[in-house]
Amino acid sequence: MISLNSLDIFVIVAFLAAVLVIGLIPKSTKDKDQFLLSGRKMGLFLFIVTNVATWYGGILGIGELSYNYGLVSWLTQGVPYYIFAIIFALTIAKKIRETELITIPDKIEANYGKNNSILAAVVIFVLVSPAPYLLMVANLISMIFNFNMLTSLIIAAILSSIYLFKGGYKSDLFTDTFEFFIMFIGFGVMFYVAYNNVGNFTYLKANLPASHLHPFSQVSIGYIVVWFLIALWTFADPGFHQRCYAAKNAKVASRGILISVILWILFDFLTNVSGLYSKAVLPNLASPVMAFPLLAEKILAPGLKGLFYAALFATILSTLNSFVFLSATTFSNDLVTRIKSQYKNDITKYTRIGLFISLVISIVLAYYIRSVIELWYTIGSICIPSLILVIFSSYYKKIQVAPKIITIEIIVSLSAGLIWYIIRPMYIQYYIFELVEPMIVGLFAAVVIHGWGLFEIYRKKEMVI
Repeated sequence: MISLNSLDIFVIVAFLAAVLVIGLIPKSTKDKDQFLLSGRKMGLFLFIVTNVATWYGGILGIGELSYNYGLVSWLTQGVPYYIFAIIFALTIAKKIRETELITIPDKIEANYGKNNSILAAVVIFVLVSPAPYLLMVANLISMIFNFNMLTSLIIAAILSSIYLFKGGYKSDLFTDTFEFFIMFIGFGVMFYVAYNNVGNFTYLKANLPASHLHPFSQVSIGYIVVWFLIALWTFADPGFHQRCYAAKNAKVASRGILISVILWILFDFLTNVSGLYSKAVLPNLASPVMAFPLLAEKILAPGLKGLFYAALFATILSTLNSFVFLSATTFSNDLVTRIKSQYKNDITKYTRIGLFISLVISIVLAYYIRSVIELWYTIGSICIPSLILVIFSSYYKKIQVAPKIITIEIIVSLSAGLIWYIIRPMYIQYYIFELVEPMIVGLFAAVVIHGWGLFEIYRKKEMVI
């Protein structure tokens, strides 16, 4: 287990206090664009640092994967996202900014109607649930300060949101910027100490299983394909869209994502190598999810250990507060004001109500479902397939289909993935159920229905000719 002295505790508490102070700097506002998108004035620097920071909420999972499987972690959790982020930047990032909209459902309504936008908003509200990240922060709080889980969840909710009620998206940007530097400094210190005090890369090669240094040695091609499919999340990520809408111009949106990829590669290097050092130094951990904390316990001096824990908090909090705000924005802009248009002038009020509702739901989910992996797997596998083609086609007329087809696509792909998820454990002894993930079933349904919609358009054109 971990043991922190008073200096480490001071560093951690000082970091958490700084987050609250920085988050409370922006002034309160009732202006919709200011509260939801920081006035659409985000420059390249802010875009990059906040984009990078919010992409790493599952940091303890990265430690577990790199400890157990070595470079497979980088291959599955890094490479697919670099590829799809680059495609996103080169294809739709500029288009998103040029629309002057606020959210994904705004764009869906413009192309496929109000009902489909509400349907998509419900899926997105579930997709951006902050519950997994709230659970991770609560676990750290419980581990460090010995609080019970409910108390830890409530503290995590306060740390990630109290400033959002006041400053909105600008508070999110301010805290994410601070957390960006802390996460890089903390993992940079970990790598520096490990490399200089434990051993260089020759040490790793000598003390790691050979399979840990060969990314293709422990997994099948099918396993890698599944992770590439999961990385399609990039196109449906409301955070990506939100930052593009908030960017000062279309060039900032596109260039910001491309530069972010470089920094993701650097941070992935720091985190995955730290996981490898943990495996080399502590080869028989009973709980690999503790790979990072226990490596810090083993090799870092007092004070530096506290800084590293602050980096773990920063990495998760930067994602948690962004998801909390996304969830609240979806509630206000995409659900309340679409269902009751007379509330459009009170969007900041309903966003604040959405913050509260989102946090309450997340606390309940995190309290009763204690597995971060289960939360991620369930939410992502079921929700993402129903949105990918809907979002991408809304920016390209040549692949747009009739609104009724979109309705069927969302409902059927969502239902197919959910049904497969429910029945799969009952028939897991059959190879097809073991092999095929719920996400593949949902994606297959979406592709078939969207293809059918395109064929119908083509057939009608042929009949006219």
